[in-house]
Amino acid sequence: MTTPEQTRVELLAALGELSRVRPEWRLGQTLANVAMTAGRLDAGGVWDLEDEEALAAIHVLMSQSAQTERASA
Repeated sequence: MTTPEQTRVELLAALGELSRVRPEWRLGQTLANVAMTAGRLDAGGVWDLEDEEALAAIHVLMSQSAQTERASA
């Protein structure tokens, strides 16, 4: 079972990786894109986003980015 602390460490590492993949996104944009990818479309989406949801959304964004990169190669 993963503890909240382990999830947080993994989430922060994933945010760092997403930042390297999407350097054109400012931090606020990155967080908003993560929240929207997690289905949090309301104004308080980032506020209500759970760490596990954010981590899953980052994995989706990373996968999308890799697919786009492969398609353009």
